[in-house]
Amino acid sequence: MNTLTQMLAPIPLPPMIRIRQSFDASRLEDPAGELRRKLADSPELARIQPGQQIAVVAGSRGIANLAAMTKELVEAIRARGAEPFLVPGMGSHGGATAEGQQRVLEHLGISEASMGVPIRSSMDVVEVDRLENGLPVYADALAAQADGIVVINRIKPHTAFRGRIESGLMKMIAIGLGKQKGAEACHQLGFKYMAENVPKMANILIQKLPILFGVGIVENAYDQTCRIEVVAAAEMEAREPELLEEAKSRMPRIPFEQLDVLIIDYIGKNISGDGMDPNITGRYPTPYAHGGPDVSKMVVLDLTAESHGNANGVGTADFTTRRLVDKTDWPATYANGLTSTVCAPTKMATVLENDRDAIKAAIKTCNILDYTTCRLARIRDTLHLGELEISLPLLEEARRITGVEIVGVPYEWTFDADGYLTK
Repeated sequence: MNTLTQMLAPIPLPPMIRIRQSFDASRLEDPAGELRRKLADSPELARIQPGQQIAVVAGSRGIANLAAMTKELVEAIRARGAEPFLVPGMGSHGGATAEGQQRVLEHLGISEASMGVPIRSSMDVVEVDRLENGLPVYADALAAQADGIVVINRIKPHTAFRGRIESGLMKMIAIGLGKQKGAEACHQLGFKYMAENVPKMANILIQKLPILFGVGIVENAYDQTCRIEVVAAAEMEAREPELLEEAKSRMPRIPFEQLDVLIIDYIGKNISGDGMDPNITGRYPTPYAHGGPDVSKMVVLDLTAESHGNANGVGTADFTTRRLVDKTDWPATYANGLTSTVCAPTKMATVLENDRDAIKAAIKTCNILDYTTCRLARIRDTLHLGELEISLPLLEEARRITGVEIVGVPYEWTFDADGYLTK
C-alpha cells in the first residue's frame, strides 16, 4: 500500500442509489429516411450537376446516426450523377494528422468501405482571404478544388463561448474545414472574440468557395436525433441561431445546483471537444461561458477508445487515474491546447493509482466537515444523463425534483483487486 493510499484509507465512501431523469424524448424514428425526404425536396441538392466533384465534410463528434445520415447524403449526391468524396472537417483533432483524422472518421463508422466513396484526408490548406483584423481564413485544399462542398454537423451550445452562432454548421466551415491552420487562426485572438470570428470566417468561405448547403442536426437530451434540416449556405447565419436555441432547450442537465463531488466515468473527443461538456459539469475552460452546477471537486476515471488517446479536458478535473494517464497520447492532447490557445484542459489533474483512491481524494478535499454528508454524483459521461448515481445525502432532494425517479435500493461501492470500480 503506497503512502497516498494509506492517507486515503480512512475516508468513507457514501452509499449510492440510482436515479432516472425524464426529459423530452421526442425523436425521429427514422433519421436517415427523414434526411432522404428533406434532400429530395431541397433546391440546393438540385443544383448539383452530373460529373461534379462534391466534397462532403464530416467531423469528429460522436453524433447519433451520423454514419447512416452521411451515407444518405453521399447517395443523394451520387443519384444526381455527381462524384462525392469525404473530407474530415475537424480542425486539429485526430492528432492534427491526415491519417489520424481518417481514423477518427472510421471509428465513427464513416469509412471508404461503408460509404462507398473515397476519403481524401489531408492537412494541406489554402488561404482564401483575411478578416479585417488580419486573421487568415483557410480551407482544406482538396475541398477548395471541388465543384461543391456540403457539411454535416450537430448544432449545440459551445463549451467555451456564447454567441448567436456557437457549435454547428458555421463553426465546422470556419474551423473544421480549415484544418489545423484554420482552427489555429480562428483561436489566435482567444475565445473572447470567437463569437465574432466564427461567423465572419464562415461567411467569407461561403462567399469564396462553392459551399452548397449544410445538414444541421439537433439532438434531444438522450443523445437521439430529433431534428434534421437541410440549410442553404446563404441561409445558415439566419437559421442556425434558431436551431441553437432549440438545442439549448433540449440539453440534459445534472439535476442539482451544488455538488461536493462529481465523478465522470469517461471523457473523450467523441463526447465533447473538451472531453466532457462544461455545459453539463459547470467547469469551463474560459470565462466566456457559464451555466451548470457548482462542483467543488471533480474526478475523471477513464478515456474512451474513440478519443485515440486525446485526453483534452482532463486538466479541468481535479483528480484522475493512472489508467487514464497510461492511455493518453500527450502530443495529440497538447496539439488541442496549442491550436485552441486554451491550455488548462490539457494539463494533468492530480493522478491517483486507481478509481478508489481518486474518488476518496475528491471526498477528502471537498471542504466539508463530515465526509458522510458528501453530496456526490456519478455519471457515465456528459452525453448520457438519463440515469446517474447519487449519494444518499442527495436522496431527499432528488425526491422533490420533478422528472426524477428513484431506481432500486442503496448499495455500496465495489472495486476489483486493483482498486478499479467493477460496475
